[in-house]
Amino acid sequence: MALQLGPFLTSKPTKPLSFKLHSIANPSHRSPTSMSCSVVSGSATFADQMIQYHPSSSSHYTKVCITSGGSANHHTSTKLMKLCKGREKVNKPAAPHREAHVQVTHSMQPEKIEIFKSMEHWAKKNLLVHLKPVENCWQPQDFLPDPKSDGFEEQVKELRERAREIPDDYFVALVGSMITEEALPTYQTMLNTLDGVRDETASSLTPWAIWTRAWTAEENRHGDLLNKYLYLSGRVNMKLVEKTIQYLIGAGMDPQTENNPYLLFTYTSFQERATSISHGNTGRLAKAHGDVKLAQICGTIASDEKRHEAAYTKIMEKLFEIDPDGTVSALADMMRKRMPMPAHLMYDGCDDNIFSHYSAIVQRLGIYTAKDYADVLEFLVGRWKVENLTGLSAEGRKAQDYVCGLAPKIRRLEERAWARAKEAPTIPFSWISDRPVKL
Repeated sequence: MALQLGPFLTSKPTKPLSFKLHSIANPSHRSPTSMSCSVVSGSATFADQMIQYHPSSSSHYTKVCITSGGSANHHTSTKLMKLCKGREKVNKPAAPHREAHVQVTHSMQPEKIEIFKSMEHWAKKNLLVHLKPVENCWQPQDFLPDPKSDGFEEQVKELRERAREIPDDYFVALVGSMITEEALPTYQTMLNTLDGVRDETASSLTPWAIWTRAWTAEENRHGDLLNKYLYLSGRVNMKLVEKTIQYLIGAGMDPQTENNPYLLFTYTSFQERATSISHGNTGRLAKAHGDVKLAQICGTIASDEKRHEAAYTKIMEKLFEIDPDGTVSALADMMRKRMPMPAHLMYDGCDDNIFSHYSAIVQRLGIYTAKDYADVLEFLVGRWKVENLTGLSAEGRKAQDYVCGLAPKIRRLEERAWARAKEAPTIPFSWISDRPVKL
């Protein structure tokens, strides 16, 4: 899993951007069996990318529109630089300040849980086929200098020479992707919160549990490979990168999926396709910068993500067949929540908004954009034949109309995103030793 961008912007670029978190506990949701409060950030959307935050004199944060003037941009960049330089001299919190909101838990009705129990035979035949035997899988060492080889030092030297030609903003994007992949413990934890499909014993032999463990094992290679490549490249501050990974795993994630597999399998279908696109584009950029080996690494990871996408979209396809009303409502629910990103709680001990800053660079480089977001939605709506669903309830028809009409709206906002990105500030990034990068 990796980066996924939300699509929404305000429509008036001359005014400061502002937005509110939508309440998760809205009247359209089924009644939860329990609720808890957690300190988390809201979904990082394109609106997040168009604003900068800087601490005001109080404990709150002032939002400054990027297009509101150069002085604000300069102030933000300068203040962030001072904070980064002083990071080792102060005791940092375990995570940045987050707004508290109510989290809905266990929203799926008992009869829906039985649907997933009844699908176990189907999952064994149709889901587990998307896993590869370990002996047939690639391993990180297949792409890296061989430490047993007499030519190891020369291989590392060649890797570093290729990496030297790649610009800093690309490395920010690659580091952010690697950090997201390294937060895999959180993603397995999230899958094991799901009612009806969780691994109850950590070694359960149900097909759902087997899938979760084996999917995690396959995904684990992605972060391992990118981490080792970045370490050998000599281009990044590995200690700050490692801190960011620890902060992120400690913070967890809040995809607002309510222990509900309808919602999370919608989310994973979207995320796996988005990740395949972003890794693929990262590889193409690496090739353009002359690093064919890195391009191969990214392309190989993208291929894995594509295979995992096929599995999750197949689950959703079956759910649309069994329960079209509940499934289209779940799709609409997640789209209204703007698909919160897996790494939206990212923090490096310095920049409270490092995820938004990283996302802005990914958008500017064309690694994952508003167009890609709309393309993913459009593909899934077509794959699941959402427009052709019949026999829906009034709520189901409303959800159907919403998701089928959403992609064109997202595309209309893309030009605004690019226009504002042209006026983005330059800020230091801890991952590359505080060298400045344009957002």
